[in-house]
Amino acid sequence: MERMRPGSAAFALVWLGQTVSLLGSAMTWFALTIWVFQVTGQATALALLGFFSFGSTWVISPLAGALVDRWNRKRVMMISDFTACLATLTVLGLYGAGRLQVWHLYVVGLLAGSFQAFQYPAYVAAVTLMVPKEHYARAGGMLEMAYAAPSVLAPLLAGALLGPVGISGIMTFDVVTFILALGTLAVVRVPQPPVSQEGRQGRGSLWQESLYGFHYIRRSGLWGLQGLFCLGNLIEYTGFALFAPMILARTGNNELVLGSVQSAGALGGLIGGVALSLWGGSRRKIHGVLLGWTLSSLGMLMMGLGRSVPLWIAASFLFTFFEPIVNGSAQAIWQVKVPPDVQGRVFATQMFMSQGAYPLAMLWAGPLADHGFEPALRPGGWLTSALGSLFGVGPGCGMAVLIALAGLIGMVIPLMGYAVRAVRDVESLLPDYDTRLPEGLG
Repeated sequence: MERMRPGSAAFALVWLGQTVSLLGSAMTWFALTIWVFQVTGQATALALLGFFSFGSTWVISPLAGALVDRWNRKRVMMISDFTACLATLTVLGLYGAGRLQVWHLYVVGLLAGSFQAFQYPAYVAAVTLMVPKEHYARAGGMLEMAYAAPSVLAPLLAGALLGPVGISGIMTFDVVTFILALGTLAVVRVPQPPVSQEGRQGRGSLWQESLYGFHYIRRSGLWGLQGLFCLGNLIEYTGFALFAPMILARTGNNELVLGSVQSAGALGGLIGGVALSLWGGSRRKIHGVLLGWTLSSLGMLMMGLGRSVPLWIAASFLFTFFEPIVNGSAQAIWQVKVPPDVQGRVFATQMFMSQGAYPLAMLWAGPLADHGFEPALRPGGWLTSALGSLFGVGPGCGMAVLIALAGLIGMVIPLMGYAVRAVRDVESLLPDYDTRLPEGLG
């Protein structure tokens, strides 16, 4: 098996620091989630925590991408980590003084989420310069592992430590992990990209550069792939949003079952990331995207059709196992095709467009289930005769239909990609960025 060259050691060191930092942050988030619910007893308060942190990241990402391309990417990552560390220290101080209130967490989440918008495009763009391009998919698998591992470990570790050290101890550990992440960044060299023709053409005011990512994707030939992801994410998030309420409704609010299914999903994502980092992906990365996406959606279809805990666990694992392969393979295509000096803008725009499907799906998934499909599969509902034998009749069955429908459509969308030449042959139709540069990276 081919391994990454020694020149990738700097990336591995940064990856280790960022992974440990993400674990610390996930443990803090878990502990504070419990604290907020104990204080308020309201699910709305928990939803607002996610809204302020995710919403700020999403809104300012195009602006953040433009600044990432203007600034030193290593410094951007260090500033982002440092700001997140200050946010944790602020919460720790307020909690220790007995003055922490829920609205403080909304403000901190808003600020931390804003700086997180800089972290992702700077991190992925830096990887392009630190890793040989034949290993971009492996690096993508490692990045997926970095985000999946905390989902598995953080609840276990935080739950075990809450008693002995409390919330203050967990946040102190989080601060230590931030220091470790900053230390790894401080000792490595992250090359700055050479100026490309696209980079010169994309210069202008900050507003113009913030919009450049949209113009680049539209003109570059990557629009087909991006459009496929926007549509696919909208369908996927619609089904995914109903996983938890469907399982709770069908099991009489059995939290142990829900936790088991979610743990299987987190484990699947972690193992999928490990698999991609070792395997390196298919020779043509588009196969990893389209076939992996089809199999992941099969997991969602199984989730909707399933009526037992073992099948839900298997479906959750299958759904998330192929997610890192899809995302890592797709990111490798973008890294090979987009010149490094505009990757901040392009990757931030890519994230803005793809993740924008999440709030849209949240807006209609619940009402569609509560006022449409759920009543239709209750006793006497208009779908009971047609679908009752397949999905059952009663609480959660209407949501199961929506999940299965999202999985079925999700399988069709990537297969449609094979019918579109701009998607199917994107790797051969578009030249690699280094074939368009007058000089190599240095």
